Amino acid sequence: MQPLSPQTVAIVKATVPALAQHGTAITGAMYKRLFRTAEIAALFNHSHQGEDGTQTKALASAILAYAANIDNLGVLGAAVERIAQKHVGLQILPEHYPYVAEALLGAIGDVLGDAATPEILGAWGEAFWFLANILIGREKSLYAQQADAEGGWSGWREFIVAGKTRESETITSFLLRPRDGGAVIRHKPGQYLSFLLPVGAQGTDPAPVRRNYSISSAPNGQTYRISVKREEQGAASRWLHDHVKPGDILHVSPPAGDFFLADQPKRPVVLLSGGVGLTPMVSMVETIAERHPQLATHFIHGTTSGATHALDQHVRALARDNANISVATFYSEPAEGDLPGVSHDVTGFISIDWLKQNTPFTEADFYLCGPKAFLRVFANGLAQAGVPADRIHYEFFGPAEEIMAA
Repeated sequence: MQPLSPQTVAIVKATVPALAQHGTAITGAMYKRLFRTAEIAALFNHSHQGEDGTQTKALASAILAYAANIDNLGVLGAAVERIAQKHVGLQILPEHYPYVAEALLGAIGDVLGDAATPEILGAWGEAFWFLANILIGREKSLYAQQADAEGGWSGWREFIVAGKTRESETITSFLLRPRDGGAVIRHKPGQYLSFLLPVGAQGTDPAPVRRNYSISSAPNGQTYRISVKREEQGAASRWLHDHVKPGDILHVSPPAGDFFLADQPKRPVVLLSGGVGLTPMVSMVETIAERHPQLATHFIHGTTSGATHALDQHVRALARDNANISVATFYSEPAEGDLPGVSHDVTGFISIDWLKQNTPFTEADFYLCGPKAFLRVFANGLAQAGVPADRIHYEFFGPAEEIMAA
């Protein structure tokens, strides 16, 4: 692939101040253009297009980072991989990219007006397709790996809901088995599945929606389990909780994601989660119990109360059978009958100081998953407390954006 021309690099770099000022207006206009096409609109999670503008801000930040680093794209490698993994999960294909290019360039023209000269639009067109071709190439490789893997497949595969278990007042697990009776890919613990859900059948959306849910079981080659929080404003999660029952069919794409437990962990592991962020951690701790029983593992989870605490007895059973696995749970708002030392270990919130005192802080790999605020506290807090950046691994549920502070 031909490198970007020096002229294009210079022009794109020169647009950084304008992007910093008008980025969210540009991405907002871009999404409006994209959503005019029903086929493209159906690729997006519209719950991320809320009044707070989370997705438009996340995309604006990503575009600004690309422009600012266009002469040093190596620093964006992790972000590119995360995007490619997400695209593969959602079945984004090369033919979708021209719609994005047209929407982005049109939005730049809409917002910047006469300042969007032909030279600027031309440079941004070249810059867009340079990045798009990197993503398309990586996605092609990932699709091939998924299809060629043992138990692998391409596109959407039918899975039977083989079991449905209520884990807490807010979280329900779904056991999934392929309808064709074949094997499934042994996912990497921490990865997610993507679903094409017929939420529109309930009259709430005009088309099926696509959603990602972390796998909450260790790889076994036969089934997957997901554990889903019911969100009051979440059309997909409400549909799963309220309408899906054992025997129903769900359409699923292969496991994806760049957040996962190392194949051969080299040092102690701290699995740190908040709320429904425990789901990939359960996959990890099950895998550790099965494959790495000698690994020192600290499973630390924070939630509101016993009413919202999912899979606790399951995790504690793993710890009882393995002396190298320890469990600590924090309740921020214990209910009447939630007792420290019985239902949970600590009343309050997890803190960096507690982690320093109760985990192999300077020696461990930290895996983090939870809401954005939770991750901002711990990803930054761990780094500021001296944990090397390459030992802080995180995943969160929502629009892709950076968590670590600049």
